[in-house]
Amino acid sequence: MFLCQYACILSLYSCFLRHARSRNYVSESEVCKLESVPLDFGDYHPLKPITVTESKTKKMNRKGSTSSTSSSSSSSVLDPLSSVLDAFYFLSNSTRKKRDKDDSPAVGSDFEPWSSKRGEILARYTTTEKLSIVSGSFSRKAATTGSAVSEKVRTRLEELDDLEEGSQKELLNLTQQDYMNRIEELNQSLKDAWSSDQKVKALKIVIQCSKLLSDTTVIQFYPSKFVLITDILDTFGKLVYERIQSMCVDNRVSLPDNFSPECVNDTAKETCLNWFFKIASIRELIPRFYVEAAILKCNKFLSKTGISECLPRLTSMIRGIGDPLVAVYARAYLCRVGMEVAPQLKESLNKNFFDFLLTFKQIHGDTVQNQLVVQCVEIPLYLTLYSPAIDWILQCIAYRAPEVLLTEMMERCKKLGNNALLLNSVMSAFRAEFIAARSMDFIGMIKECDESGFPKHLLFRSLGLNLALADPPENDRLQILNEAWKVITKLKNPQDYINCAEVWVEYTCRHFTKREVNTVLADVIKHMTPDRAFEDAYPQLQSIIQKVITYIYDFSLLFSVEKFLPFLDMFQKESVRVEVCKCIMESFIKHQQESTKDPVILNALLHICKTMHDSVNALTLEDEKRMLAALINGFIKMVSFGRDFEQQLSFYVEARSMFCNLEPVLVQLIHSVNQLAMETRKVMKGNHSRKTAAFVRACVAFCFITIPSLSSIFTRLNLYLHSGQVALANQCLSQADAFFKAAVSLVPEVPKMISVDGKMRPSDAFLLEFLCNFFSTLLVVPDHPEQGVLFLVRGLLNVIQDYTWEDNSDDKIRIYTNVLHLLSAMTQEAYIYHVDKVDSNDTLYGGDSKFLTEINKLCETVIAQILDHLKTLGKEETLKRQSQLALYFFNTILAHGDLRNNKLNQLSVNLWNLAQKHGFADTKTMVKTLEYIKRRSNQPEMSHFTDLALRLPLQSRT
Repeated sequence: MFLCQYACILSLYSCFLRHARSRNYVSESEVCKLESVPLDFGDYHPLKPITVTESKTKKMNRKGSTSSTSSSSSSSVLDPLSSVLDAFYFLSNSTRKKRDKDDSPAVGSDFEPWSSKRGEILARYTTTEKLSIVSGSFSRKAATTGSAVSEKVRTRLEELDDLEEGSQKELLNLTQQDYMNRIEELNQSLKDAWSSDQKVKALKIVIQCSKLLSDTTVIQFYPSKFVLITDILDTFGKLVYERIQSMCVDNRVSLPDNFSPECVNDTAKETCLNWFFKIASIRELIPRFYVEAAILKCNKFLSKTGISECLPRLTSMIRGIGDPLVAVYARAYLCRVGMEVAPQLKESLNKNFFDFLLTFKQIHGDTVQNQLVVQCVEIPLYLTLYSPAIDWILQCIAYRAPEVLLTEMMERCKKLGNNALLLNSVMSAFRAEFIAARSMDFIGMIKECDESGFPKHLLFRSLGLNLALADPPENDRLQILNEAWKVITKLKNPQDYINCAEVWVEYTCRHFTKREVNTVLADVIKHMTPDRAFEDAYPQLQSIIQKVITYIYDFSLLFSVEKFLPFLDMFQKESVRVEVCKCIMESFIKHQQESTKDPVILNALLHICKTMHDSVNALTLEDEKRMLAALINGFIKMVSFGRDFEQQLSFYVEARSMFCNLEPVLVQLIHSVNQLAMETRKVMKGNHSRKTAAFVRACVAFCFITIPSLSSIFTRLNLYLHSGQVALANQCLSQADAFFKAAVSLVPEVPKMISVDGKMRPSDAFLLEFLCNFFSTLLVVPDHPEQGVLFLVRGLLNVIQDYTWEDNSDDKIRIYTNVLHLLSAMTQEAYIYHVDKVDSNDTLYGGDSKFLTEINKLCETVIAQILDHLKTLGKEETLKRQSQLALYFFNTILAHGDLRNNKLNQLSVNLWNLAQKHGFADTKTMVKTLEYIKRRSNQPEMSHFTDLALRLPLQSRT
């Protein structure tokens, strides 16, 4: 049956082009415009409240077996969501009140937590010396069966005593990493013991770890040891608290966050007291203090005043610790725990700091000095060990503290002779605004400090950090800079110098002109160049560059800073130099609002972009290449020489030679040159001088030479097409032909699979899209007088015919169908669009019969290919594809054919029937298509669509 139908169709196809519908594109466009219809919303408005009618139902008593329903419209406007919203607001408000109540004693997000300091301390305080650790045996004694409670208590106390009476061994000669691993093992052992209900063993582990905090044999490692041990203490405190809290669960209802001791049952309270009694039985001061501090929060289960009573007692306990370093870290831990559970109790914080001040003179006592001699530790290094603890204590005190308290702290420091260590901690902990407002006072205190114990340049660095966050009084700014730089510039050690200079560069950029910035940069170069000291200071130098371009983002001003480019020369390491260049380019793209042609900016940024480009090699990741290309393209887009087109083209030529290894940059250059050619055409409109034509040809030549160097075949195809369109728009017909020929010759090289976003995809869809765009352009391309009629179309059809398509693909036929669209458009007396000042074939041939005959021959060839393919799809497994293609071809005839011709009309009917024959046609699509035909029949000169609609049946699948 299909073969008969196919033979019928084949006998009719030659009539298609002879009866292509004559198109009046202007009138068709008017008909297709949407009609504007005024809308009457009445009283409706989307933001107007909704009026809801309440329906009230009243049921009669049982005697009257009926019920009556009465409806009444409420006089008030009701929102159907109002009850839900009311509930929501009630819940959210109550939740907010509860949260505010719960969080009232907690610190806010403006308080820097201890966790943020942990990593810095571990990285800073390291050692290469061998360490030791005590490892206890945690065997559990079996209790006698039937023993009384007092016997169990005695047994547990004996277990605790075991650790203090020699049931441990000392592991010697541990490296720092071994030591840290052992601590981690103890932390895990604590968790395992707790989970296996060996609470005494867990306590013994914590006691053993706490004892390690009394050991200062490797003193420079003590701050890191403190961090590691207190992690275990924190874990223990959390486990105990959660254990007691779980005992308070009653009928699956847990305690609220703001519970009172009255809510705690007796069992939980007894367990809590038991823990405190166990801890009180620890004989050594340091482990007893730390373990009790770790479970300080558990006092909430016993009484409302438990925490406020324990804090002063624990503060006083620290007075019994003789080593000042051990004592100050104990105070830091107590302040940390106190801020977590009761930050409102400021008196305890203050007391800890004042006690520290009273014992500060111990640092210079014989005991400490002898210890430093034994360990070969200098006093400046020893003092830095105090910084984390003192900084933390002062941070806790200064948090939301009144100015009066901060002033009192300053005065207490002065009474100690402006001790540099304390002064540095004060500047690190207090609010930047407080420090900045008293900058000259702090400078005076710094001057009076004894430099032997704590270097002054560290004090100036701390001051500079504050001034980067807050502004000092305007009248003091220059004097502050001069006083600071007097000290900084005298530093001989390059690392000390750059650490301090890095901070003050931001202050200089923030408050002064390029003159002062240039002076500072020159001084940095002077200090860091000898012996290539800059090689050990790349992070600080990068930070300086970042700060300079943050505050000086006018690049004409930036590059007028004499020492800026020489400063960049210090970045000798390629990876660092590229990162700096990327930073500069990101700033330029972000802040440069207008295009530029400033030669200083262009030369400098070309050098910077060249540095980024030259870093690309075979090992460079694709993401890195894309980032570098995006930065370079951002720069290229910002370069404009106005109407000096030749200078603009020269810039693009130079950029091409410099950035040839980054394909996206070459693509951007081609687009920019095409845009330049079109801009030239626009500006020089009506003035087609030889010079202008030569310039346009130079632009075209640039593109023609550059495109073959690209690796992506579809990028090349699209750029050939785009560049050909630009050449055509500039009346460069021979150059346009060259681009289009190059595109045609490239089509056979398209691979079956291409990489898209790192994944291999079939290329057919991309080729189909390109060819459709190509056909649209070929409509307006005039024939070459020496190449014959439609030579480009014929060449492209030959390439399409010879291309190896996928076996299960219909893209080739879809392309042929689109060719019919093109050929139909070419038969019109006037084409739907033209290129200004370019005569297309409608003008050249003027409807010549020989031209139309050639088009008809092409059409016959194309339709034969389509019908042959439809015939091959007659097998059962390909009937759905046959249906889709038949409908696709039908729509082509519907849009472009003159269906008043009986033969063409019959052809369309046969295709319609073929599309539905085997039940694979989409019913909705067929219905919508038929409705469209019926609507078209109401238009002038389309009455023949009425008869066509009657001949197109809709077949049911049932």
